[in-house]
Amino acid sequence: MALRGSLLRLLRTHVGQTCQQSRAQSVAVLGAPFSRGQKRRGVEHGPKVIRDAGLIDRLSSLDYSVHDFGDLNFHHLENDEPYMDVKFPRTVGAANQMLSGAVSRAIGAGHTLVMLGGDHSLAIGSVSGHARQCPDLCVIWVDAHADVNTPMTSPSGNLHGQPVAFMLKELQDKMPDIPGFSWTKPFLSSRDLVYIGLRDVDPGEYNILKNLGIQYFTMRDIDRLGIQRVMEVTLDHLLTRKQRSIHLSFDIDAFDPSLAPATGTPVNGGLTYREGIYITEEIHNTGLLSVMDMVEVNPILGANSEAVEATASLAVDVIASSLGQTREGAHASTDAIPAGKSDTEQLCL
Repeated sequence: MALRGSLLRLLRTHVGQTCQQSRAQSVAVLGAPFSRGQKRRGVEHGPKVIRDAGLIDRLSSLDYSVHDFGDLNFHHLENDEPYMDVKFPRTVGAANQMLSGAVSRAIGAGHTLVMLGGDHSLAIGSVSGHARQCPDLCVIWVDAHADVNTPMTSPSGNLHGQPVAFMLKELQDKMPDIPGFSWTKPFLSSRDLVYIGLRDVDPGEYNILKNLGIQYFTMRDIDRLGIQRVMEVTLDHLLTRKQRSIHLSFDIDAFDPSLAPATGTPVNGGLTYREGIYITEEIHNTGLLSVMDMVEVNPILGANSEAVEATASLAVDVIASSLGQTREGAHASTDAIPAGKSDTEQLCL
């Protein structure tokens, strides 16, 4: 514990030398209402219900200037035939290309970015856009699923189960030239990725995790080690060699369905509220969070309005915690800046 505390103090001391420096007091929120990475409609409404649950007011109560850049406007191609059973490849590829550019511009402008999905295929664009500005980044993937299938291993062909495969350099020779994705190349090493919360991993994904030596923690690992030890190992693994920006990609289905019922692929036995919030508290304490994805909130799949509200409110709590809200209470601030059309236009150019 003392060693890790010293490490984190050292990181904070030198944080000004990274691309994280100018983002300390400015948060941008960007919606990505997109659902073609999977088969269930409704997840495109995720950004709206998360905002309606009070996200902007919550972030404005913290010590940040808050800029809501609105939602990106995605176009669905009429003729988008499957490729190797991969569904909607050109539509998903174009959406992620647009998102990548918007994320890169937001980071370049000096913001910490919160990306509201949409389905998890959007991480291809979100993480790649982040990497354009911060090429030494690391990724913490909190999810019930590994999302590292390739087109050859995917049981469904849905791209929300494949985003990590597009990122990893070690899988470059396993990935065919999928229509719509010529704009992106692998940029992430397997040692720069940690999974937390896994409990529904396909056989092909399990082989990839093992063969590449990727650090991951299943729910059994969390039960066995405790969430404190899981976060110690995660941050030591990613940050001991060098400080760098953190990309947190958080699928709401990492939580147990009793807490987050309005999502497309719920799996029993997930994170408790306390475990999920502890993860984001520890990431915030590094001072290195640069981009956060919050994805797979699907209001259409909630059994009733209470289920939708509970899921969206949980998403707000997780986002706020990652940006410094403590369980003892948020610190009031009057620094919020209302969103303007010019903000949205700037990101979407």
